[in-house]
Amino acid sequence: MPWYNGDYPPSYKNQPAELREKAVEIANAVLQDGAEEGIAIATGLKQARELLENHKEKTDKSENHGNE
Repeated sequence: MPWYNGDYPPSYKNQPAELREKAVEIANAVLQDGAEEGIAIATGLKQARELLENHKEKTDKSENHGNE
């Protein structure tokens, strides 16, 4: 079952909005590839966390680079 605006898995409920939105996007793509719902939910959340963490690290590095 794909998820959309405000309709997301219960495990996403307490996640920050940015993370939740990205996780839903990824989970929906995994579902389209034929994965089971549970796998899609877990994969979406894990990959969204990794993407946002990597983005944060890159942003922090570029901001700190200007202060050197």
